[in-house]
Amino acid sequence: MLSFIMRRLGTMALTMLCLTLVVFFLINLEPNLKKLAISQTEMRTTADQLESWLQRNGYRQNFFIRYGQWLGVVQKQPNIDPATGQAVPRFRFCNEPAVPTYSGILQGDFGCSTKFKTPVATKLFPALGATGILMFWVLATMVPIALLIGILAGMREGSRTDRTLSVASIATTATPEYVSGVIFTVIFASWLGWLNGSAASASQGITFYNFTLPVMTLAIYGIGYIARMTRASMVEVMTQQYIRTARLKGLSFSGVVVKHALRNALIAPFTVIMLQFPWLLTGVVIVEVMFRYQGFGYTLVEAAGNNDIDLLLGCSLVSVFIVLITQLISDVGYAYLNPRIRVQ
Repeated sequence: MLSFIMRRLGTMALTMLCLTLVVFFLINLEPNLKKLAISQTEMRTTADQLESWLQRNGYRQNFFIRYGQWLGVVQKQPNIDPATGQAVPRFRFCNEPAVPTYSGILQGDFGCSTKFKTPVATKLFPALGATGILMFWVLATMVPIALLIGILAGMREGSRTDRTLSVASIATTATPEYVSGVIFTVIFASWLGWLNGSAASASQGITFYNFTLPVMTLAIYGIGYIARMTRASMVEVMTQQYIRTARLKGLSFSGVVVKHALRNALIAPFTVIMLQFPWLLTGVVIVEVMFRYQGFGYTLVEAAGNNDIDLLLGCSLVSVFIVLITQLISDVGYAYLNPRIRVQ
């Protein structure tokens, strides 16, 4: 298992390198660089002045040199002010060094946010922490309810309970977040007035009043998917020979389900649950903007809308890392839960 994990970590590092290279290329396309130059200078700046700004701030260097500087394996060179001939930082509001230095991802330097006028790490990690809190409550709500629905539906295939719960699960899965979010806001915030339609105040303190709507919106979509997978797994397990044998020995139906069926039935849903982490990162983009919750999704939208190159790169790096690490945890957990799986 240790050898397997080490090989997977090596594959993850290579995958992250390739994906970040592609993202770095796309974000640094010429139109994006021109928009950045316009946003950092006057809107009526001439084309020659825009080109001078890009040249002065290092955006006209070789692509692979710039990528190496972002990683931290190539030394960053100071920008030279043509008026004084002295080395100056690229962005003064981030206190970037004006001397040659190795300063990149490997050194913990994610760059400078041109939208928020602060180092990327100062903005990105608090936003990621806020989204982590949201994801925790979504999973704490979604997973137990989904497993319970799936188990109840799969215990007696074809029964009225199975059909009712299956229809409800399909309906929730077929409803996107932006639809359920609007419906919940209209019902619980506008009509009944029980909940707050904005989660902006949650940054000062999370309460049931200001945090329930975004949690409900995200959880309701995932509940149906996990419940359907759990039901399918439960139905398959309940038809196995060892379940029939246990019943023939006189064990009660509930005893057979709890002692024999549940563990095997929960193997497949475990993988599905782990895959909810990457989905939640994309789902929170819609929900956080809708409810004005300043987390990772809100930060990503602000960075994209304002062409904040360094912040976009930081968000992309975090997204790739979370996707890869959750897949690793899913594979390792599946091998432990299922004795028939052996690492080759």
